[in-house]
Amino acid sequence: MDDRAIAWLNGRLVDADAPQITLRDHGFTVGDGVFESVNLTPAGPFALTRHLRRLARSARGLGLAEPDEATVRDAVADVTRAWREHGGERGAALRITWTPGPGGAGSTRPAPGSPGTLAVLATASRAHAPATVWRSPWPRNERGALAGLKTLSYAENAAALAHAHRMGATEAVFGNTRGELCDGATSTVFLEDADELVTPPLSSGALAGVTRELVLEWAAMEGLPVREQHLPLSALLSVPHVAITASSRGIAPVVAVEGRARRPGPLTLAMAEVFARRRTSDPDP
Repeated sequence: MDDRAIAWLNGRLVDADAPQITLRDHGFTVGDGVFESVNLTPAGPFALTRHLRRLARSARGLGLAEPDEATVRDAVADVTRAWREHGGERGAALRITWTPGPGGAGSTRPAPGSPGTLAVLATASRAHAPATVWRSPWPRNERGALAGLKTLSYAENAAALAHAHRMGATEAVFGNTRGELCDGATSTVFLEDADELVTPPLSSGALAGVTRELVLEWAAMEGLPVREQHLPLSALLSVPHVAITASSRGIAPVVAVEGRARRPGPLTLAMAEVFARRRTSDPDP
């Protein structure tokens, strides 16, 4: 197991295993902050521009100042260079984290104009087990303050994922408060029937996944039928094919839904080929 890690914090490379963050940081005390997970490929950080766009959008959605994009890009470049200098020919997962910085122990944020905390961490990419899913017993609130934002307040995802693991699945799938299909704890969900791939619209409360966005765009360019549509959560159990998308794995077929086997769909497999080809040809689409 490759347990190497390269870390950058507030302007410099640091020891990833040494204490670095103050215990008063608002990201630590109340989960107030945003993050991105970026796939580091041999060609560089994949879709970095889209990830930074979403990082800024999530910060605005929380009412936080946006991190300086040039600084984030410099930090990613420093970490990428260090990862490769330390023998990191394999792919890596880059985690970009932004918080408002140190504050009090309560929920009141640091004063406006505080410098904030910016961190970038690289760790070795991990192999994924075949995707199996289980419905979360708790809904996603599509009208909540965090809907559609990639925030550090990730406890509901962790709880749903732990429940899925107890049920023998690798991923949890959320419905929303209206009983509609929403998204996965760490992924976007696509359903496939005989004619098309369908994913819930962002108004369902789903995160605006970068891979989701690329699948929608690239499928249209390649003539593969794909669209957004509100769907009942129960559709997860009735369709013949299910797929999930995530930055760490592209698009992958789901092989079981709540213990019932599913075959990879032909459109899912076709889209996986398109994604692999286009990701190789354009590292920052």
